Amino acid sequence: MRADLELIYDWVPQGAHVLDLACGDGTLLETLSQQKNVSGYGLEIAPDGITACIARGVSVIEHNLDDGLGAFADQSYDLVIMTQALQALRRPDKMLDEMLRVGKEGIITFPNFAYWRHRVHLGIRGYMPVSKSLPHAWYDTPNIHLSTFNDFEHLCRDKGLMIVDRAVGVGDHRGHWTSRLWPNLFGEIAIFRVCQRT
Repeated sequence: MRADLELIYDWVPQGAHVLDLACGDGTLLETLSQQKNVSGYGLEIAPDGITACIARGVSVIEHNLDDGLGAFADQSYDLVIMTQALQALRRPDKMLDEMLRVGKEGIITFPNFAYWRHRVHLGIRGYMPVSKSLPHAWYDTPNIHLSTFNDFEHLCRDKGLMIVDRAVGVGDHRGHWTSRLWPNLFGEIAIFRVCQRT
C-alpha cells in the first residue's frame, strides 16, 4: 500500500465500521477487511476504480463527493476516511463537516503544496510543480484547492475541531524526524485524524 494508507491502517481499530470516500481501487478497505475485520463501504466516481473494487470484493457505491453525504445518517460510522481527494473537491470545508457528521472521526490525506521540493520548483523554475504527489500539469489537474499542513490546521481551528493525530508521508515512505518536526516544509503528504470537540 501507499505510505499514507499504511499510516491510516495503523489508526483504524479492529472491527471498525468505515466509510472510505474516493476509495480508488479499494486497496485500503480490502486490507482492513481481511486483516482487521473492518466493515463498511467505499464511495468512488471513477468507473475503473469501481470495477477494481468489485473485483476485490469491496462494497462500493458510485458517488460524486461534491454532492455531499446526505444519504448517510448522523454518526453511522466509526471512521470516515478520505485519501488524496480533499484538494479535488469544490468545497473541502463542507466535506469536512459532512465527514464528522457521518462519522465519529475523520482521517484525511492530501498533498502538501508547501513541501520544499514544490517551493523550489516554483521559486527557481517559475513553473507549477509536477511531482509524484502532484502528478498533473496545471491545465489538466483535478486539484482545485491546493493547501498545506498549516492551512488544514488553521481550518480545523476555525471549525473548532480537535486534531487527534497527524502524520507525514514523504514519497513512498513515512516521514523522518525532520518532516515530523517541520511537516509544512518537509512533509510531502499530510495525514490528519480529526474529530469534533466534546
